[in-house]
Order: sequence, then structure tokens, then C-alpha cells
Amino acid sequence: MSVFAQVPVAELPDALGMTKKIQPQQTAAFYAQAVASFGLSVSAMIIALAYLPAQPWVRAFLALGLLYAITSTVVLCKVVRDRQEITDVTSRVDQARLDKLLTEHDPFRVDS
Repeated sequence: MSVFAQVPVAELPDALGMTKKIQPQQTAAFYAQAVASFGLSVSAMIIALAYLPAQPWVRAFLALGLLYAITSTVVLCKVVRDRQEITDVTSRVDQARLDKLLTEHDPFRVDS
């Protein structure tokens, strides 16, 4: 899987001449590849555990390990996504504050 399969972030000018970011979108092929890869890897591990020449308790222990690896991967993905969203929101708030200061600033105003 390539992280470069996502459409790059572009900037377009709005009505005031400011730039706003367009949210990146995943392509359908990237999404399908990720889903297929996950399904194939989990299926292969389940089949391998089913045919493993070991006692049932060993297979059960390895199945629990597989389940733990899957759930921790999902949690890690969520944490990374949430951290990125927080960073994006913070940068948008900072940009809005800067835009407000720039629109309110009059370089020709004389303070008495």
C-alpha cells in the first residue's frame, strides 16, 4: 500500500483572496486495496491457526494474540487520525485569528 495514493492537498483562493485547503480524498482503489489486504491477512492467519499442528489451547492462545493485534491496530489508527484532526483544527483556528487581525488592521489609521 502506498500513502501516495491519496490526492494531494491543494489550496484555492476564496472571495477575499485568502486561501483555504481542500480536504484530501482517498481514491476508491486505495480504499479497496486496504480492505482487501486486511481481509486477506486476517483470513490467512485464521486458516493457519485452524490447520496448525498443535494442541487446542496453543491455537486458542495464538488466536487471542491475533485478536489483540487486530484491536490494537484499529485503536492505533484511530489515535493517529484523531491527532491529525486536532492538528488541522488548531491550524484552522490560528489561521482564522490571523485572518481576523489582518482584516481589522488599517495601516493608514493614526492613533491619537
